[in-house]
Amino acid sequence: MEKQLDYDSVTNKLSQQSIIVDAAEVHGILTGMLCGGMSLTDQKWLEALSETINQGDAFSDQIQHLLNTLFNQTCQQLLEPEFALSLLLPEDHAPINDRGAALINWVQGFMLGFGLHQQDLVQCSDDVKEALEDFSDISRMEEPMDADEESEKALFEVEEYVKISAILCFSELGQSLLDDQQDTPSVH
Repeated sequence: MEKQLDYDSVTNKLSQQSIIVDAAEVHGILTGMLCGGMSLTDQKWLEALSETINQGDAFSDQIQHLLNTLFNQTCQQLLEPEFALSLLLPEDHAPINDRGAALINWVQGFMLGFGLHQQDLVQCSDDVKEALEDFSDISRMEEPMDADEESEKALFEVEEYVKISAILCFSELGQSLLDDQQDTPSVH
């Protein structure tokens, strides 16, 4: 198994290829697509990412490999029973405002990816609707944070809330691998 990708290496590789989004936003988009109901075996996600972050241009082989790895890791994390989803954000020692900005990018990416696969929220539970409203609020946060313990605690709590909310969306709307294998209905 490949080692888990980290924010800095993914962001640097994207930047080297003149892709202007950070790792958090790309991971948010992928997670949002999966949590919005995209099939885990749907390969159109790469095309959707190309449209949203690369002006529709094809990705280099290196970036395609990187994105495939990130996609596979995200799928594995979402399928884990122990809330294993790990948001692709800067390390804890990075400046708090960098981490806060990355979290906002992640949430904005999630909303974009989710919207690509889930336009009808009528069937969604109140919990999912509330989480999406909260994500909308989080995505518009702008004020800089102080580098103090209270701000650190607040940022940690928002990160945890975002993670749990994404998992909630996936458990309600995400397609499981079992669904993918049942192309034809079985007759009893």
